[in-house]
Amino acid sequence: MTTIAPPATSPSATSNSTTAGTSTGALDFTQNFNTFLTLLTTQLQNQDPLSPMDTNQFTQQLVSFSEVEQQIDTNNNLQQLIQLQSAGQTLAAMPLVGDQIEYNKAQAPLQGGAASYVYTLPSNATQTTLLVQDASGNVVYSAPGETAAGAHSFAWNGQTSSGQQLPDGGAYTLSVVASGKGQSTITPTVQAIGTVSSVSVENGTPTFDVDGISVPMSALVTVLQNHGTSTSSN
Repeated sequence: MTTIAPPATSPSATSNSTTAGTSTGALDFTQNFNTFLTLLTTQLQNQDPLSPMDTNQFTQQLVSFSEVEQQIDTNNNLQQLIQLQSAGQTLAAMPLVGDQIEYNKAQAPLQGGAASYVYTLPSNATQTTLLVQDASGNVVYSAPGETAAGAHSFAWNGQTSSGQQLPDGGAYTLSVVASGKGQSTITPTVQAIGTVSSVSVENGTPTFDVDGISVPMSALVTVLQNHGTSTSSN
């Protein structure tokens, strides 16, 4: 008897499938199953009455196809749940439009002639340098930074090291270069602050638009409501 193997699936592959991938899998499954039934019917019609075919093989294949069908249905249901969850998170974040947020990203927009950051030194440093880079990676500003361990705020006034005022707009990245005793390297963490202009869903992830900078909701650190009142994020 000619056998047709059902399409191969695995938990890891199906869990990462998109809606388009799931639809394609369902179409392939239907085509394979219809072909299998056509061949099976033809074989049953033309089998030797004195030597009937073994039913165990096609019974096992029917069971396999049934398992694949259930997996596809499960994936479809999970995809719908993920979409509903993303939509719910987006709606919940809508009231944050117009508020300032602190987020885990070193990029901040230049708004009102200023860009704000928070950098944290894990230990005391002997020397710290703050570098502000534009979207092309050019260093437009540099200055000494704080050396004590802990969190430090840095408000850049949008001026280059030569005193030229840059126009609002664009994303600027803060890099913090720090060293400790014996010129040992210290790795600070950097967060940025900006005002949320809109909330949307990008690739299934609720995302804040901070003056052109996309910030996934998972990167949210603190909500500075009414541009002053701090509310920590879970």
